[in-house]
Amino acid sequence: MRASLALTVLLAFSVVSLLAQEHGGGKPPLGGPPAHVSPPTRGPAPFHGTPKPVGPARSFNDQPGHPNVPHVDAGNKWVGHDTGKNDANYHLDQPWEHGHFTGGFGPRHVWHLAGGGPARFSFNGWFWSVAPYDVGFCDGWLWDSDQIIIYADPDHVGWYLAYNVRLGTYVHVMYLG
Repeated sequence: MRASLALTVLLAFSVVSLLAQEHGGGKPPLGGPPAHVSPPTRGPAPFHGTPKPVGPARSFNDQPGHPNVPHVDAGNKWVGHDTGKNDANYHLDQPWEHGHFTGGFGPRHVWHLAGGGPARFSFNGWFWSVAPYDVGFCDGWLWDSDQIIIYADPDHVGWYLAYNVRLGTYVHVMYLG
């Protein structure tokens, strides 16, 4: 009886260890932010203050182990969304030229990427494009399977923010229809 109980406990421990390894054991993805318990409950607030400089030397890794790309920290802190309304990288001559997205915003609407790449990707029959300035920030995205959440961008007219649930990172995206 004791031997079978010990064997059962050992087997249960092995299965739990295997599952923890398979799911990352609660550790962040390599070079990524800490594992997210849940996505941001809301998009970023409109930026007020002195805009951060934009350029190749810009850094987003606000804490050790966080990625050097725009991401969201606990408490809905949108790291990197601080360049102000006049950021030339997100200026559009014809904002909303393809219309407004009406499919749903925030964590109650999780979408599964269905293919494509930064220049043109889709989910649920809607098509999108990543802002040219942000293409380098979505290197690790899985364009045929990642889950994303769309948020309104309060500062850059004509843009939305696509938050990658798996990575905890985001990019500016344009709705193409």
